[in-house]
Amino acid sequence: MNLILWRHAEAEIQRPGQDDIERELTAKGRRQARRVAKWLDARLPASARILVSPAARTQQTAEPLERRFTTVAALAPGRDADELLQAAGWPDSGDTVLVVGHQPTLGLAAARLLCGSDQAWSIKKGAVWWLERRERDGLVEVTLQAVQGPARI
Repeated sequence: MNLILWRHAEAEIQRPGQDDIERELTAKGRRQARRVAKWLDARLPASARILVSPAARTQQTAEPLERRFTTVAALAPGRDADELLQAAGWPDSGDTVLVVGHQPTLGLAAARLLCGSDQAWSIKKGAVWWLERRERDGLVEVTLQAVQGPARI
């Protein structure tokens, strides 16, 4: 299984009285999303499942991929790594799954899968972490296939 964690691109600062879920991308964030979407589109299989938080900024981050995605409440801000992994079908899904979500949940999920413990790893805005679960010589491994930030594309 391939699990790709994509943090939403740069978003507006929350205005007084504004619900966090309503925050949208900045102009810079839209550019970041387009760059990373282009990079992902060249690498994602057509069968990849794309799961996106209901927050406006994650929806806007996913849109430049121009692929159908599913909005998943379990990926909303403030949810936990267990909910993310369950929504993605980790570890048993044979699919490639792209999750567009938030910190700290993405970093916690990455740390758990790569080192076996919950740690407060930071995934930068707009960045992608691509993890692969595989079996080798009878052992299950999780490997980090790629880390890509929008400034490096």
